[in-house]
Amino acid sequence: MLKKNKKLMLVTLTAVLSASSLVACSSGSSTSSSAPAATGAAATAAATPAGPKPELKSLQIWQKDDYNTYPVAKYLEQATGYKVQYDMLPQDKPQDKLNILIASGEPYDAVTTAGTTDFKALYSDYARKGALIDLGPLIDKYGPNIKAAIDPEALEAAKVDGKLYAIPTRTLSFVATSLYIRQDWLDKVGMKAPTTLDELVAVLKAFKEKDPGGNGDKNIPLTINGDSAFIANIAGAFGLPNFWNDVNGKLTPRVLDPAYKDYVAFTSDLFKQGLIDKEFAANKDATAKEKFTSGKAGMIMMNWSDVPAIADALTKNIPTAKAAFIPALKGKDGKMGLSAAKGFDRITYIPKSSKHPEDAIKWMNAKLEKDTFRTMAIGEENKHYTFKDGQYTPIQPIFTDERNQANNFLTGTDDKNYPTYWQARVRKDMRLFEAWDFMNGKAPAEAKVVDLLGYAPYMQEFSKNFQTLNTMSNEFTTKLIFGAEQISNLDTFIAKFKSSGGDASFKEVNEWYAKVKK
Repeated sequence: MLKKNKKLMLVTLTAVLSASSLVACSSGSSTSSSAPAATGAAATAAATPAGPKPELKSLQIWQKDDYNTYPVAKYLEQATGYKVQYDMLPQDKPQDKLNILIASGEPYDAVTTAGTTDFKALYSDYARKGALIDLGPLIDKYGPNIKAAIDPEALEAAKVDGKLYAIPTRTLSFVATSLYIRQDWLDKVGMKAPTTLDELVAVLKAFKEKDPGGNGDKNIPLTINGDSAFIANIAGAFGLPNFWNDVNGKLTPRVLDPAYKDYVAFTSDLFKQGLIDKEFAANKDATAKEKFTSGKAGMIMMNWSDVPAIADALTKNIPTAKAAFIPALKGKDGKMGLSAAKGFDRITYIPKSSKHPEDAIKWMNAKLEKDTFRTMAIGEENKHYTFKDGQYTPIQPIFTDERNQANNFLTGTDDKNYPTYWQARVRKDMRLFEAWDFMNGKAPAEAKVVDLLGYAPYMQEFSKNFQTLNTMSNEFTTKLIFGAEQISNLDTFIAKFKSSGGDASFKEVNEWYAKVKK
């Protein structure tokens, strides 16, 4: 969500853009050339007179290494024929810098930013103020690979007022977070990993009462951090895996869902029984992880990407320790769910100030040629990876040295094949892959619940209020769990939630949802 200073900058930007766009339009107006529509890469090349390709200028998100010297840049120059000068946004306050560059008409041929709400807001604002080129005509003429490779739903979701001003790089729709348990504690108490809420309660009671950690009455059955009032996996068993969920055809925030009271009753009861860390409200992420890796806690809410670090720290402290994720838990009515991301990892647009918009599209189109894209993303077979039985396995250390930051060069992905190519990244450590695969490959399809707002366009009320509403929900729920608030005050809280942007967000979100749901 944009901060106040960024909002003020956008107001100023309106006036600046109105002037700068007039100048920039003269260079951008050539984007709708009269060249005949081409079909296929060969026809696209034929549509342009032979001659040297211009050097392009691209603005990228921050990374720790210089794009210009990173191996992927050299490969792309050879594969596409385009030399590109890469610049980076700063790590600190990148939105402010981006505003200045766009307003001043800096002649970038491509600008790639994160796909987060704040950057989507800037993208929509730039498009509406005439600072960006409509890519539709350019893609029709010079982008056959773009049209073939990128999910049509993603392209549609990237439009502003019906026009496509950016090429989206789609977020991979994976489950990331669940409950990670000490398998050796389970073995000591003679139990299996829980699969239902009732089994979860039984396991946590055994962890508290039978001292599998050797900590006496100081065993912590389940630890979480203070920002985790909605505990992944447990919330899903109540039909609350995402912040907004479909309730009778309407996207509804968790705190307005009828199941919210049941979730609070369940988790507050766990807390009263001493089954949830009594200090959880004060826990930072690192605090909760330390409690787990030091052997004090038997279960933790965790992202699968943390497995190698957590496993190493745990076995260093307790060499015989073993841990694994538990399955998606089922509630009383059979509900289950782990939140899966959906949306844009990043977006790429062409400012009106670009000197080479047609070549920018041709460059991005060339990057999506199937073999070029695969080599850009994961390298060369038998040099950076091996391929066997449909699986890509990285060769180390060259894969990490030369392709670890390849994702920062993406301007759209081969959406049918990239999820498979991408798995080479989690095979860098088989513990990582096994954790990812348990939640995403082996789990039943119904366990994965995709964020229904993932492809929503920028919505002013929703974006403005989301962080405030999210913070309110977490704080109130945390207080309910450890008894600082009473459920009898829920109606008062809901009234405050609605007046603080909840009603406006609900209206805006569901006006959009009514148009897109099938």
